[in-house]
Amino acid sequence: MINVLLVDDHELVRTGISRILMDERGIKVIGEAGSGEEALQFCRQHEPDVVLMDMNMPGMGGMTATKRILHFCPDIKVLALSVSCEEPVPTKVMQLGAAGFISKNSAPKEMVSAIRKVYSGVRHISDEVAQKMALAKVNNHSENPFEGLSDRELQIMLMITRGQKVTDIAEQLNVSAKTVNSYRYRMFEKLAISGDVELTHLALRHGMIDIAKVSS
Repeated sequence: MINVLLVDDHELVRTGISRILMDERGIKVIGEAGSGEEALQFCRQHEPDVVLMDMNMPGMGGMTATKRILHFCPDIKVLALSVSCEEPVPTKVMQLGAAGFISKNSAPKEMVSAIRKVYSGVRHISDEVAQKMALAKVNNHSENPFEGLSDRELQIMLMITRGQKVTDIAEQLNVSAKTVNSYRYRMFEKLAISGDVELTHLALRHGMIDIAKVSS
């Protein structure tokens, strides 16, 4: 039996996926979490086999949650799930140790297959994501300025574009607000922008974030 934890901040999404998996032999949803914080706590207590992790969530995002879960529970297989599949997010997430990355546009059959694959130790990347990763690698002059950001800068960018304050980001990353601002200004310099609003517009333009999850 493959024990699965569903992590997504939308209850409707979790319910839909849960119903799909309910009919699959050998797969059991043993828990749901609406945030990275809840997911980390659940994993430390129950250690599911596979975590289906949304990448775009408020609070501790999917990238941070993946890193922390794998630190405390290295045997868990994290299967990343996202609407925004543009580079460099998929590559960064896989480098953190995720077992797979699939698009939310994937068919239910692919999601089920991906869960079985990563559980058995085979990494899985959906065709849509793999194509974007491959194109980014062969294009020496990438038009996506976010590929020049470090892992931490990318992480903070995703948190800022979700409307999180510097103090909240600092608390979640266990660093000072001064450190977060240092990363922030360095990121602005790399991207040739001057503030959070421009950052959000740029991220939307390059498909780095889901417009439905941008804070109003």
